[in-house]
Amino acid sequence: MLVSVLRLATLEAVILNKAVSLVVVGAALLFRANAIAPSDLIDHIGVVLNLLAGSVVGAWWAAGHAITMPRGWLSRIVMTMLTALALVMLWEALAGHPDASTPLLAAGPTRYFVGVVAGLAIGLFAALLGVAGGELLIPTIVLLYGMDIKLAGSLSLMVSLPTMIAGFARYTRADAFVVLRQEKLLLRWMVIGSILGAAAGALLLGLIPTHWLLGLLGVILLVSAITTFRHAR
Repeated sequence: MLVSVLRLATLEAVILNKAVSLVVVGAALLFRANAIAPSDLIDHIGVVLNLLAGSVVGAWWAAGHAITMPRGWLSRIVMTMLTALALVMLWEALAGHPDASTPLLAAGPTRYFVGVVAGLAIGLFAALLGVAGGELLIPTIVLLYGMDIKLAGSLSLMVSLPTMIAGFARYTRADAFVVLRQEKLLLRWMVIGSILGAAAGALLLGLIPTHWLLGLLGVILLVSAITTFRHAR
């Protein structure tokens, strides 16, 4: 939407979205403090560290390359990733989130390796789109580790925050980082709107079916991907 409606360049839009997402993830961690006992999170800190071993590296590497990449190529990559994310959300809207069950792999070196690779891919994805990556983290945690989806949501935030900080720190070296000063008013309203939206979403969670929201967001992302493609030509 930043590219299609406000006509920001792709890199500037990614940096602006990353700044807003950082605030929202931090707020979401506070909002969910009463939802999951801290002891439960501590008991599963190994899952967080496993994914972080890949996601932080992926986010740092991707952000560094996004800075030097030709804007046209960056726009095409973002378009492809937006399309992929939209399809994931539409699939989840139709099929629903996976339920907690037996882990895909038993605990051991193989699962740790797969977790690092999954984290690496999610870190790349999150850095290039300026998002938290929860859309990919939650299904990964549920399927790979057999976690309950509510617990997976909180664990995903614990992975997202350091991952986003790594990518954001890398973006501070970009000339495009000045967008945060140039668009201070927009940034302020985006932060306020996002926090209010997160709070409203928590209140509406039991009233509006989740698959409806996922489907709507999937359609919006597809439209954004098409607009980004036009912008990249």
